Amino acid sequence: MRLCQMRFWRVPALLLASLGALPAVAQQQPPEHRTEWPGLVSGDSGIDGLESGPELQRGRSPQAMLAEQRRLTAALAGLQPERKGVVDAYVVSVALDSDPVFAREARESARVLSRRYDAEGRSLVLAGADGRGAPPMPAGSITALSLALARVAEVMDRKQDALVLFVTAHGAPDAGIAYHDGDEGFGILSPARLAAMLDGLGIRNRLLLLSACYSGAFVPRLLSDTSAILTAASAARTSFGCRAENDWTFFGDALINHALRKPQPLADAAAEARQTIIGWERAGRLDPSHPQVTIGDGVASWLGPLEARMPKAATTPVGAPATDALEP
Repeated sequence: MRLCQMRFWRVPALLLASLGALPAVAQQQPPEHRTEWPGLVSGDSGIDGLESGPELQRGRSPQAMLAEQRRLTAALAGLQPERKGVVDAYVVSVALDSDPVFAREARESARVLSRRYDAEGRSLVLAGADGRGAPPMPAGSITALSLALARVAEVMDRKQDALVLFVTAHGAPDAGIAYHDGDEGFGILSPARLAAMLDGLGIRNRLLLLSACYSGAFVPRLLSDTSAILTAASAARTSFGCRAENDWTFFGDALINHALRKPQPLADAAAEARQTIIGWERAGRLDPSHPQVTIGDGVASWLGPLEARMPKAATTPVGAPATDALEP
């Protein structure tokens, strides 16, 4: 039974940072992973070199780089400014791996979250190709995510507005979320790096939804009074459903595709999703992933106005259920 095919090998102590290289151009069929992670630098410093969030881009054609830059530039330019006197949500949904399940999950999650939090025109999707012929979108990478967050910080009112960030990819134990785009993009989004970006940009009001193995490692570094953090697994556990052929991971299916489509408070949606995942894992005789939920005491100040504007009707889940991967 192949529920979560982790294409992450032990990473060397340090990866060379990218020098301006750009994410891959979206294609009808996403690139496959054919090689292991590059061993660029030897050493015995363990994972210490990964905290800064290194990124490597290699072998991309100049034409692909230019096309990708144009897509990302257009998406960032189209982000609408905040509305005076209104608590606005800015949704960023990013797939950091070219396995198409992540692109499909990121695309539909952006639709659900944008509708729920009244973020039409204030949403960015970094998802690359979905393997089903959907229109090209900017690809997800650590660089693209960094620029997206910087652009959000420019146009939002950081005192009252909120970031809704959904990240989906494979996770790496003791390191963070693994960025892997075919054989051309590699990197690590570590808890320290994501915390530094958000804090440095002054984005304090944030709903962080992290769909990856070991994603609970982000909770201690991102914890704050005005942050809500939901992760697919604890720091020591894998999550499930991330086969390339799937439409959803367990976490994305339970939380986004089901619970958050309903007009219920975030805490109730999180509880529903957690119970759903527990049921699926028991049915499949899987080791529990232990999803994490942390909601700061100050979150209500910005989440309350957003939830007051939620649509009153639920929408219907889409795609094949993540549990289709379970053997009968």
